[in-house]
Amino acid sequence: MKQDQFLDAIDRDEAERRWRAVITIALPGSETVALQHAWMRALAQDVASPSDVPSFDRSNMDGFAVRAEDTYGASEEAPRRLRYSGESIAPGDRPSKTIGVQDASAVATGAMLPRGADAVVMVEHTDLAGAELLVRRPVAPGANFSGAGTDIGRGETVLRRGDQLTSREIGILAAVGLDHVEVVPRPRVAVLSTGNELIAPGDPIEPGKVYDSNAYILADAVREQGGEPTLLGIERDSREALVAKLRDALEWADMILLSGGTSKGDGDLSYRAVADLGPPGLVVHGVALKPGKPLCLAAVERGGRNVPIAVLPGFPTSAIFTFREFVAPVIREMALLRPDATDIVAATLPMRVNSERGRTEYLLVRLVESSDEDRHWVAYPMGKGSGSVTAFSMADGFVAIPRQQEYLEANSTVEVQLLSRGQQPADLVVIGSHCVGLDLLLSEMQARGFRCKFLAVGSTAGLEAAKRGECDLAGVHLLDPKTNVYNEPFLNERVTLLHGYERMQGIVYRMGDTRFEGKSIADAAKTALADPDCLFINRNRGSGTRILIDRLLGDARPAGWSIEARSHNAVAAAVEQGRADWGVAIETVARDGGLGFLPMQAELYDFALPICRGERPAVQAFRALLSEEPIRTRLAERGFRIPSSPQAPR
Repeated sequence: MKQDQFLDAIDRDEAERRWRAVITIALPGSETVALQHAWMRALAQDVASPSDVPSFDRSNMDGFAVRAEDTYGASEEAPRRLRYSGESIAPGDRPSKTIGVQDASAVATGAMLPRGADAVVMVEHTDLAGAELLVRRPVAPGANFSGAGTDIGRGETVLRRGDQLTSREIGILAAVGLDHVEVVPRPRVAVLSTGNELIAPGDPIEPGKVYDSNAYILADAVREQGGEPTLLGIERDSREALVAKLRDALEWADMILLSGGTSKGDGDLSYRAVADLGPPGLVVHGVALKPGKPLCLAAVERGGRNVPIAVLPGFPTSAIFTFREFVAPVIREMALLRPDATDIVAATLPMRVNSERGRTEYLLVRLVESSDEDRHWVAYPMGKGSGSVTAFSMADGFVAIPRQQEYLEANSTVEVQLLSRGQQPADLVVIGSHCVGLDLLLSEMQARGFRCKFLAVGSTAGLEAAKRGECDLAGVHLLDPKTNVYNEPFLNERVTLLHGYERMQGIVYRMGDTRFEGKSIADAAKTALADPDCLFINRNRGSGTRILIDRLLGDARPAGWSIEARSHNAVAAAVEQGRADWGVAIETVARDGGLGFLPMQAELYDFALPICRGERPAVQAFRALLSEEPIRTRLAERGFRIPSSPQAPR
C-alpha cells in the first residue's frame, strides 16, 4: 500500500502565521443577556454608570449628622451642645430636615445624610438629653460617611469593550443598577470525530474499537475558552459523507474542529475532505511539534467570512496539545477574551505597608512593570477602602499578609495571586486626573488590543507616581500661578510631557437658577457666596480643578466646601440631583448632564510620561493615537481640542 509522507512539516510560528493570515476572527454583532447569564462573557461596548455609587451621602456608622465646625473644641469636660432635630434617619429613609447651624439629626449606619451635614459624630461620643445633644469629641469635615459618587460617579466609564465579566465586573454592573448587558456572541464551534475505529461512550466495547474521548475533551476545552460547542458525533471513513457534514456545519459554525484522519495514509480522509470544501483551503499540513506533527489548518469562505477549520491529531494527548497551542487563542479572540496567564507572580512592593496583628490581610494590588533593567513587576497597593467596588475590579491580584505580621517592608519581594485565571497585568497603566476624553482614548487603546488600567488619584498624586516610575502616563492639568503655564513647570529630569488636549473649565449649575444664569464668573461666585443656602460641591485636594477653585474663591469658604468630589462627573451629578447647587467642572460633563455652564478657564490636559517608560509599545501606541485625525475629530466632538502649539493662547 502506497503511503504519502509529510512533505511540509513547517515551524510552529510559521504554521500559526499562515493560518491567521486566512481566517476571519471578528464575529459580527452583539447580544443582550441578563446579568445572571453574563458570567465570563466579554463586553461588546463600553459601560458608563447610569447612577452614582453610593447614590447618596451615606453614613458609615450609627451616630448624629452634624456640621463639623459645630463640634470643634468638644471634649469630655466641655461638650459642645447642639439642638436635636427629633429626626432619626434609618436606612432607606429620605431625610426631611436640613442641618443648619448647631443642628443634629440621628442617623443609622447606611442611612442617608440630610442636606447641610458634612460629618457624622459617633453615637459613643454623644449624650442625648431631651432636645439637646452633647458632643464630647470633635469630628472633621467628611468624617464617618461616604459621599455620593465617591466610588463611582454617574457617567463615568466603569467597564470597557472587551472586559471579561467575572464576578467582580458583574458586581460593578449590579452596583450601578444594570440588569442586562451587551456582550460578544459566543463562538459557535462544531466538533466532529472521524474514523471507523471510534464508538460513542456508553456503547458496548468491541474488538479493534476505541471510545471517542476527543469529542468530549475538545467540547469542554471550547467551553473553557469562551466558545459554544456543538457535538456532531462520529463520521465513518467516507469522504463524500464527511464533505456533506462539513458543508452543513459551514452554514452556521464560526469554527470547525475535527480529530483524526490527518496523516497521509489511504484511510486518512479528513484533510482530503477539507481540501474539497473550497478556498482558501488547506494552508498547513504538518507542524514540527512533538506531539502534534500531523496537525492540519485550513479555512473555507462562507457568507463573506473565512471560517477556521482545524483537523487535530487523533491521539488525545496530541489533540489537546495542538488545541491549546493553535485553536484556544483564536476562540478567545473570537469571544474577545484575554489570553490565559499564570496564577501567581513575584513582584516588588514599592512602599511599606502596615497591617493589623492578629488577622490575615489581603492587600489588593495593581501590577506595574518596573523601569529597572531587570524589568520585574511592582505591586502597587490600591488606595480605596473595603466598601469600594472599583478597587476589587481594577486590582490585578492580592498579597496575603500573615496574621502575625505587622508590616511588609518597602522593596520586599511578595507573591501576588492573580484574582482570576487568565488575568494579566495591564499593558498601559494611567494614574492621575480623570477626564472623559481620557476615557475615549483608553477605550480606543483597548479596542486595539492593549489592556488598559486607570486609577483616579488627581493630578498631583499622578505626577508624583510618574516621577517614581509607577505608571506609564499620568493625566495632569496643573496651573503654575507664577508663569500661568500648565504642567511643564512641574516636571523634573525623570519626566517629560506628552501634550494632550484643551478643555474648558467653568461653573456648573442647574438651568434656570437665577443666582448663576446669565452672570459672569465673578458675579456668580459673589452671589453664591452671599447666599448661605447655596451649597457648593468641592474637588479633591491635589486636583488641577482645585487649583482653579482656590484661585476663584481665595479665602472664601462657601456652604458645602468640605465635601470633595473626586471627578468632574461626580460634581455634575451632585448639582443635577440637588445635593449641591454649584461647582466647578469641565464643559463636556455639564453638557452631558443638561446643566448650565459659565466658562471660567481653558486649560491643557496633558500626560506626564516617565522617560524610562517612553519606549514601551503601549506608550508608543498611545502617542501615535493622539496624532490620528479621526481621534482628534472624535475628541473635538466631545469638546476637547488639540491645540496647534502646546501652550496655545487660551
